[in-house]
Amino acid sequence: MDVSGASAADQDGLAAAIKASARELLVKLGAGGLSLDGVARAGGFAAAEVSAVFPERDDLLTALIIDAYNESAAAMERADQDAREAGASSGARFLAVTRALREWSFANTGEFTLIYGSPVPGYHAPQDTVPAAARTPAVMAGIVRSALEAGELTPPRRPLPGPSLLLPEAVQLFGGAPGAPFADVIERGIVLWSNLIGLLVFQVFSRTHDSVRDEPAFFDFAIAVAAESIGLDVPLGDHND
Repeated sequence: MDVSGASAADQDGLAAAIKASARELLVKLGAGGLSLDGVARAGGFAAAEVSAVFPERDDLLTALIIDAYNESAAAMERADQDAREAGASSGARFLAVTRALREWSFANTGEFTLIYGSPVPGYHAPQDTVPAAARTPAVMAGIVRSALEAGELTPPRRPLPGPSLLLPEAVQLFGGAPGAPFADVIERGIVLWSNLIGLLVFQVFSRTHDSVRDEPAFFDFAIAVAAESIGLDVPLGDHND
């Protein structure tokens, strides 16, 4: 099928259908097993249709990665907006957005594995993925910044010694470097972000199911404990999963 003269709407619709087929294969085969021919067969497309939209497998992977980052971040942004409109504290907002990311992760395990699992052999993510990937830490940084400005953070007991370890991009994402006693809050925020993703990996891949009897409640507890590292008080006792 020649799609060179197809309208933009037709092209967008075809791209969406191809990506939907690829997402189903992600769950079955993993990203390493994804191929354009396999996607074409699974979705009932002609090989030429797929290659016209995604000339190489890596083009399709990049599109899936960008979608996954954007969709997961959008879920967090909606949760934060709802929490802010309800007058929630910064800690409650943080719990709301991390719960939203957890819910998305369990509902989209293939995409979660694609962006937070093992690297795909031979694939190197292009700069096109960076803006979408930055949305998740940006949501978290916005909440921490709000907490700092509202006086909701407790100063650290043990400040980071020595000079800052940050790249300029991290400082820019946070909106500037804060002064003492919170000069290391961005570094601490990166640790918190890492803890969140590690916790999700453990839960999505069933690493905690044989250790705790209520995984959603444990998730809330773990987030509250991790948030203490930046002096943020996350309220507990309102689990509704």
